[in-house]
Amino acid sequence: MLDNKSILITGGTGSFGKAFTRKLLERYPNIERLVIFSRDELKQYEMAQQFDPSEYKGLRYFIGDVRDAPRLKRAMEDIDVVVHAAALKQVPAAEYNPFEAVKTNIMGAQNVIESALDTGVEKVVALSTDKAAAPINLYGATKLCSDKLFTAANNIKGKRNIGFSVVRYGNVMGSRGSVIPFFLKRRETGMLPITDPGMTRFNISLQEGVDMVLWALENADDPEAAMAEPVAGELTERSVPWE
Repeated sequence: MLDNKSILITGGTGSFGKAFTRKLLERYPNIERLVIFSRDELKQYEMAQQFDPSEYKGLRYFIGDVRDAPRLKRAMEDIDVVVHAAALKQVPAAEYNPFEAVKTNIMGAQNVIESALDTGVEKVVALSTDKAAAPINLYGATKLCSDKLFTAANNIKGKRNIGFSVVRYGNVMGSRGSVIPFFLKRRETGMLPITDPGMTRFNISLQEGVDMVLWALENADDPEAAMAEPVAGELTERSVPWE
């Protein structure tokens, strides 16, 4: 599917980006180009120690920010597939710095869309979160807006051969900033601070997140049909009633 394709990962130095890069390099050795797009030069340097461009054909590290539309557009030149993983995702940080979250998660998403439309990209998959469903905090609200932008982009693509898709999943176990490393650290104190004794969390593994994105790339061939919303109260093969 991705052999001989050029792929760009925004936020490529994060936990997902590194795991996705590893999977791509293992499964698709004939990738034309794999561009890791992120704004932190130190993280790119550290990732390059793990994935050395001299050892992997076509691997490139591209410094940039999704807030910077011209830089993003330049990075997407001759790219076939974009996986959009860049985001500000820490809930307290988003609450304290709301417009920074808006600039990255919403305006950055629109920059990805417009750059993809302008450069001939064929597929875009954006990572989202369960917190975008009936959001109760700013992070979830910004990701809901981002999701709407990506799905609506299928309505303005015109005759371009491009499809936009979104995947939503829960808390990724062991990812940077997740609760599991925090709990392990708190184990030394003998106390685990939680919101409520009856609370639950929807967790998936990092590998499950990677597999979901690959599934979306393989199956989201008809994004307009996939995003068609059923009439209220009407069940379709894409709508499932609550039990």
